[in-house]
Parts: sequence; structure tokens; C-alpha cells
Amino acid sequence: MSTEYHIRIDRTACVGVFACLVRDDRFEEAPDGLVTIERADGSDEQADETIARFSDDRLADARLAARACPVDAIDVTVIDDA
Repeated sequence: MSTEYHIRIDRTACVGVFACLVRDDRFEEAPDGLVTIERADGSDEQADETIARFSDDRLADARLAARACPVDAIDVTVIDDA
């Protein structure tokens, strides 16, 4: 089942623990030592936040990554549950 959702990373809160990388392989280390996420359609990356939009069956992975973040820098919001 495909779900449309977006993942928001607050880069001002990120401290580079990278617990999210273990839970969802779309997360990766950016050159500045903070987390980013693989580019997707509708993605927007700025200095202080990254927002990536997905429509797939990996919502559970994204939620696990968000829960693993010790500083709550990751938000996952469902847009449409098809």
C-alpha cells in the first residue's frame, strides 16, 4: 500500500548522532556532518531544514528513523493514505 507523506529534518536541531541512518537508509550524512535525506520529487533543502516528499510503502521506516532521533529533529507527516 502506498502512502503519501513528507519528512522534515530540522537541521538546526540535528547533532549528527545518525541513529536515523540505521532505521531508514534514505537518510545520509551531508558534507557538513549533519543528516540529509535522498532527493525525492518535491524535496526542498535549505540551510536550516530539509523537506522530502514521498509516495511509497516505507512510512514505517521513516517513523522509526524519527523516533530514533535523540533531539527530535525529524518529523513525519502523512499527507494522503491511499
